[in-house]
Amino acid sequence: MSNLKPDSVIACLDCPDHVQAVLEASMWAATRLQAPVGLLHSVPSLQQKAAVNYSGCLNIDDENMLLEQFTTKEHLSNCELKAQGKLLLHQATTYCEQQRQKLKTYTLHRHEHLNESIDYVDDKAQLIVIGHNVTCKSTLSQLIRVSHCPILVTHAPFLPPTTALFAFDNSPTSHKLLNWLCKTSLVRALTVHIVMVGKENSENCDALREAYARLKQAGIKSKKALLDCRDVTSALNYYQNENDIGMLMTGAFGQSRLRELLKGSDTKKLLGSTKTPYLLFPKV
Repeated sequence: MSNLKPDSVIACLDCPDHVQAVLEASMWAATRLQAPVGLLHSVPSLQQKAAVNYSGCLNIDDENMLLEQFTTKEHLSNCELKAQGKLLLHQATTYCEQQRQKLKTYTLHRHEHLNESIDYVDDKAQLIVIGHNVTCKSTLSQLIRVSHCPILVTHAPFLPPTTALFAFDNSPTSHKLLNWLCKTSLVRALTVHIVMVGKENSENCDALREAYARLKQAGIKSKKALLDCRDVTSALNYYQNENDIGMLMTGAFGQSRLRELLKGSDTKKLLGSTKTPYLLFPKV
C-alpha cells in the first residue's frame, strides 16, 4: 500500500552534502504551495554497496552520532543500508518539526534507484526537489529527462529567492511553463524577470510582450528583457548575475537530441553554471 500523498513536494535525500539544503528548499516551496512534504530516500537492494557518509548532514542536536556508526565500514549490507535510510528519514522528520513552519511531513523509503523513485512519485507530486550533487548512478540531467513533474535543483546552502529569471523562448514547453507560473502560488510573491535570448525582430518582440502581459494579468510583479546574443547560456548567466536574481526557471531539454549532440544542451550548461536554485519544467 503506497503512502504517497497527492500534490506533495518531494524532497530527495540522496546526497549527504545537500540534505539540509533540499529540506529547506522543500519547506520553502511547500509553505507557498500549501502542500505536504514527502521525504524520499532511495537505495537499491544490493548485496553490498559502498558506504555513503550522512553523519553531520543536518544541524540537529540529537542523534547525529547514530549515523556515524555507518561510516566505519567501506561497504554496507542491504540490512545496514535500510537501517541507515530509516535513521536518515527519522532525522529529516525531526529537523522539519523543529522549524517554525508547521508543515505536514511523511516518509518514503524506496528500495530502488533514484530515477525509479522519481518515476514512482512523478504523476502525483507538485514539485520534486533534488540536490545539485546527486549520488545515484544516473546523472542529474538523466533524472530530469525522465520526470514529468517540475524539478527544483538546489545548491547548498539554499537561499530563499525573492526574484526569479524565467527564460522564455516561445517554444511549446516555455508556453506550458508560462501557464503553470500564472497559476502556481510558488512564485506569487517573487519579482519575475521574463528574458528572451534572440534577434530583436517583430516575432520575438511580440511573443515576449504577450508572455509578459500574461504574467502581469496573473498578478505577478514582472520585468521583461530581450537579449540579442547567440550564446543562450552566457546571456542568461550574465543577466542573472547583473540583476542579482535568486532563481532560474527554464524548460528542460527543449532542443532536439541531434542539436544537443552538435551544439551541446543549454539545460546541461545552465545546470553546470548557475549557483542559484534552478526550476526545470518538463519538456512537452
